[in-house]
Amino acid sequence: MSAAPGKITVPEWLAHGAAGRGEEGRRWLAELPDRVAAQLALRDLTLERVLDPGGSLSLVAYVHRDDLSPAVLKVGLRTPETAREPDALAVWAGRGAVLLLESDPAEGVLLLERLHGGIPLRSLAEPKAMLEATSLLHRLWVPLPADHPFPALADRTAGTAEALRRHRGLPGAAEADALVAEALETADGLTASAAEEFLLHGDFHHGNVLAADRAPWLAIDPRPLVGERAYDLARLTLDRADTLIGSPGVPAAVRRRLHQLADALEVDRERLRGWTLVRAVELGLDALAAGRGPDAELYLEFAGAL
Repeated sequence: MSAAPGKITVPEWLAHGAAGRGEEGRRWLAELPDRVAAQLALRDLTLERVLDPGGSLSLVAYVHRDDLSPAVLKVGLRTPETAREPDALAVWAGRGAVLLLESDPAEGVLLLERLHGGIPLRSLAEPKAMLEATSLLHRLWVPLPADHPFPALADRTAGTAEALRRHRGLPGAAEADALVAEALETADGLTASAAEEFLLHGDFHHGNVLAADRAPWLAIDPRPLVGERAYDLARLTLDRADTLIGSPGVPAAVRRRLHQLADALEVDRERLRGWTLVRAVELGLDALAAGRGPDAELYLEFAGAL
């Protein structure tokens, strides 16, 4: 019982994110309304509404299937980081993550179970949110299936290092040059000495965990890869960085969070500190490149506190 989708408006956040990917992103944006309309017709879906702001590289819409069951249609720009999202969701099969109902990886199309999009884990007080997050991460870190398609952390880190070197020349980046040099050296050392391999979410933070009906909380939007758990936990360590930077005794507060999270998930503290430094500098320079000065300052200050 599909319905005519009407005019599909691309959210501003998505338009900005995709346009930042150059000509490929701009071409994808131009084709996106027609692509979404075609998917609605092909899958016999009724469009309720497009979520705004939604994703930075994907249009997310609430839909109903032919049997009237609610679902989410996600149409994304394929990138090396997001290309294996359906494979990871298939491995997890709903255990700790949103359930994949249908997919067309070549088109960047996912049909997902409907979660409570307006209730992210960030809506909880920080101590409770961190407790729920660590419990969920423990479920997501699973052994790898044979002949898996996921990229290696070493490859992801090589891309990060290239971006850091490229961003060193940005206006305002000179003050962070010592942090960038330390992050590059640390990433090399951590990559060379990694001793474990798990399936990682790749972008696990409170905003990528939503309330659900069949479980209290479920993860969304993985950028899956293979590597050590400290890499995933480092992104969570940086969540709500503003609360730590705004507290008295910032270095001590940062150390406490590192120790608490490392102990909760039995991850080596020093490796967690190293990956947190790398990811903080990466996020800081990414923000600087995107013109988000306050975010850049926040992450680089966090890196300095490490």
